[in-house]
Amino acid sequence: MDSTCKILVVDDDLAMREMLTSMFSEEGYEADCAASADEAIERSRDEEFDAVLSDIKMPGRSGIDLVAALRELRPETPVVLMTAFGTIDSAVEAMRAGALDYVTKPFEPEVVLCAMERALERRALEQENRQLRRALDQTSQLGDLIGSSPAMREIFALVRRVAHNRSSVLITGGSGTGKEVVARTIHFHGSRADKPFVPINCTAIPEGLLESELFGHVRGAFTGAHTSKRGLFETASGGTLFLDEIGDMPPGLQSKLLRVLQDREIRPVGGNHTIPVDVRVIAATNKELREEIERGAFREDLYYRLNVIPIHIPPLAERPDDVPPLVEAFLTRHSDGARRSISSEAVKALCNAEWRGNGRELENVIERALALTDREELQVADLPLEHVGQASGSSSVVDRLHSCAVRNLTLEELQDLYIDEVMSLHNGNKVHAAAALGIDRKTLYRRAERRARREAAEHEHPTASVG
Repeated sequence: MDSTCKILVVDDDLAMREMLTSMFSEEGYEADCAASADEAIERSRDEEFDAVLSDIKMPGRSGIDLVAALRELRPETPVVLMTAFGTIDSAVEAMRAGALDYVTKPFEPEVVLCAMERALERRALEQENRQLRRALDQTSQLGDLIGSSPAMREIFALVRRVAHNRSSVLITGGSGTGKEVVARTIHFHGSRADKPFVPINCTAIPEGLLESELFGHVRGAFTGAHTSKRGLFETASGGTLFLDEIGDMPPGLQSKLLRVLQDREIRPVGGNHTIPVDVRVIAATNKELREEIERGAFREDLYYRLNVIPIHIPPLAERPDDVPPLVEAFLTRHSDGARRSISSEAVKALCNAEWRGNGRELENVIERALALTDREELQVADLPLEHVGQASGSSSVVDRLHSCAVRNLTLEELQDLYIDEVMSLHNGNKVHAAAALGIDRKTLYRRAERRARREAAEHEHPTASVG
């Protein structure tokens, strides 16, 4: 135990006070004394003690009264009580008052020393726990989940609370907000962490194959089913199945998923027997499922089965406090071991950007900037035009063109940026973007191919940093 710990001895008997303070001093503690509970309370107002050893029976306020007063004044300070009138009743009363321990007079020095060591160990442990809680409150990362905004702190707290149970979770949020990261964090911080985490995108598999992927099939269930196959529910046994884009699951399959969630068993396609499964289901969607329910595209009963624990991730534009820690994480991830940093002006610019693609778009911007500049510290000029324009508050075409000129962009680079902007406005639809640009769609494809070749060449033979 740290020898700098301060102990306050409280007893109306002068000889007892002197004996105890001398004993504690010989053990290396800093010991002080008070002749009454009132004196001890006044001393505790001005200075903090690591532990208090007090007699119970004293003139005026008793040791139990002192415990009650210190619980209000110094709730973190442990108190050990002592008395020559040791009875079961007084011991119970002392503990109810909040005393940590209880010794009776006469006592051996070792008994008191052991009691005080336990009290000091308790205080040290509680201080460590408080520091850990403060660190958790201030941290900007939980596993791969990153953020320091109030919204993300709430998500951190919710993830910690639900990680160890098996209730279904429904994660909602826009594309690129990190729904799968939240799902993985829940899984790997819970009791199922040593079991499989199995993700599946409900839009990536044709409707005719999705049922077989989820529930498996027996041999001969359909043309091409030459052997039996386990489904993802069986693969994820004991662990977690993550159903991404659940809002796009076909209606017919929704009813079968509902049955699995209710009965905790599956029936492979073409099979005659059910198989029990122990799987936690976490689903995610960027759709508003209540609207999908109203138009008959999503089952309401399935929604309530999935939405036992709802977690919503707000858009990154509503969480500017999360941009700096995300930027730091992406810098580390994409710097290939080199020491790369970013200027405060560039971080400010990124905080003020719109981020329609959320964290995924931010990561793309950082990766692109790192690839196209040799500077150790990224500057505002290294950021894509659209984010510089948003950050600077420029809204006019002239201001944006001036920014391009300052950055020494070539005409071809400027055209590429404008095409990117038009493509973004049309959600990547090349037919609509080509019409808006007044060019043939084939021209748009040729420009994209030429740009890809140019950027590949720059990657292999960098000649100068951008900006």
